[in-house]
Amino acid sequence: MQTSLNRISAFFIVFFITGAVFSQDLGSEMVEVVKPYTPSISDAFKIKEKPAIIDSVNMDKREVQYRIFSFPVASTFSPAKGRATAVERERPVKVYDNYATLGFGSYTSILAEFYSNLEVTRNSDLGIFFTHNSAQGGIEGVVLDDQFYDSELNLNYTSRGRKSTWKTEVGALHQLYNWYGVNPNMVEDYLTEGLDPLHNYFSVYAGSEVRLEDSFFDKARARYRFFGDDFGSAEHHLSFRPSLEIPIAGELFNTNLVLDYVGGSFDRGYFLEEALDYTYLNLGLESGLVILRDDLTLNLGAAIYYRQNLEKSTTGVYIYPQVTASYRMAGEYFVAYAGLEGKLKENTYYNFVQQNPFVSPTLDVQPTDQQYDAYVGAKGKLSNTIGYNLRGSFVSEDFKPLFRANPVSSFRNNEGYAYGNSFSVVYDQVNTISAFGELNMDLSRNFNLRVNAEYFIYDTDIEEEAWNLPDFKASFLADYQITENWFAGANLFLVGERKDRRYADVLTAENAFSEIVTLSSYFDINANLGYRFNDRLSIFAKGNNLLGDNYETWMDYPVLGLPVMAGATYQFDF
Repeated sequence: MQTSLNRISAFFIVFFITGAVFSQDLGSEMVEVVKPYTPSISDAFKIKEKPAIIDSVNMDKREVQYRIFSFPVASTFSPAKGRATAVERERPVKVYDNYATLGFGSYTSILAEFYSNLEVTRNSDLGIFFTHNSAQGGIEGVVLDDQFYDSELNLNYTSRGRKSTWKTEVGALHQLYNWYGVNPNMVEDYLTEGLDPLHNYFSVYAGSEVRLEDSFFDKARARYRFFGDDFGSAEHHLSFRPSLEIPIAGELFNTNLVLDYVGGSFDRGYFLEEALDYTYLNLGLESGLVILRDDLTLNLGAAIYYRQNLEKSTTGVYIYPQVTASYRMAGEYFVAYAGLEGKLKENTYYNFVQQNPFVSPTLDVQPTDQQYDAYVGAKGKLSNTIGYNLRGSFVSEDFKPLFRANPVSSFRNNEGYAYGNSFSVVYDQVNTISAFGELNMDLSRNFNLRVNAEYFIYDTDIEEEAWNLPDFKASFLADYQITENWFAGANLFLVGERKDRRYADVLTAENAFSEIVTLSSYFDINANLGYRFNDRLSIFAKGNNLLGDNYETWMDYPVLGLPVMAGATYQFDF
């Protein structure tokens, strides 16, 4: 307190003295500045960052302690319950147990299909399927009838248990074709007058399959088919294939037993009146060990077959490798695979007819010894919507069947297939090198594309050419759901050149000759368009061979020019 009074007293004394001095009259004088003042750093003094504080009272800072006194506060606020945002769900597509399709088109063509699935009990169903496809013909430049039809009826029954599934089926097939491929430059018109090129095929079949769960006995399949024609040909084919799966030391051991019987006869040969009979019994054992290691899948197996020719009383034993491997090098984006496989393939009259319906009922039927099929490839995805598959292979086959045109045999003018308008089967050792590529594109939920192509190089042992085998094949398939009601699709097929041999009448010395004929490659464009009125009813229109080219699938067998068809499909439940 004393210090403060001293400071106040000193302040008043200085104030009064200063006032007295300024109150004197000093007069007017001129002051001339000779040298301006130039300050220097030495004239300045540094202020201390922490000046000393001189205070008589020095108190320490007290520590502040905080305490929280919590007590409940009454509130009437009630938060609303949250609700998930509503997601618009698509209406599930109604699946019906039955449908019927009927269509009519040019060349008086008819397409009919019917399918029905009837629930017999809770765990069993009965299925009925019928299909019919026919046309009355009218191909430009053809001198003989060229109508055809193909009908099949199938009945199947399925029963499902807790640990087993059993399915059985029976069916019948009727096919009608004409040997209309007569070359007018090779056969005189008078020879074809009154010629009936019509022939029919008939087939009945029955089969059964059983599958078991939690058992080393995996499945078994049995099938029987009778196939014949209206020229006295008949064939019986019976096959039985049980399969076993046995776990061994954490791996899976697969075994397939094979019993295959084929027996048939033709009334005569092409040149001889003697009947042609064939009977083969094949017994086989196919075994393999499946090894799974992270991204590696390896199947180490082999097959052994015992074949007996019951007509000639000859036997043979065949051993084949069956080794496959795949490795995921980049997950689903790149999977490398390879294999070395062989098998004894049973050929039948039925299979030949399905490949070429214009064969003559005078065939030589033998099994094919596929010695090995060595292949290597890669498959995977380029993106989430694009998949690919690339493969190269080398196949060696002995007794490989090749379709070759029959020569003209005018002395048998009562047969509709004896004018160079039918095909026989010849066998040869054929080595095939092929390269295959495919792209699958799901561009959207409503648009799907698939493109593939394959190139072939053949090497034969006896025959001059690999008769009627194309040097390349390519296809383009597209399906597009345009709107909820409109849908469309397109199929494009490109088949390369094939070779066949044309014979003159080899039984007469006059004008007898033969030549190799090259069949031109062809491009076939097919398209369809449809409209769906509701879940039950839809209509469609489709056209085949839209380029209108009468190309030849077989020598002297042109196809229909531009067949178009329209029809409707109706789905329903009983």
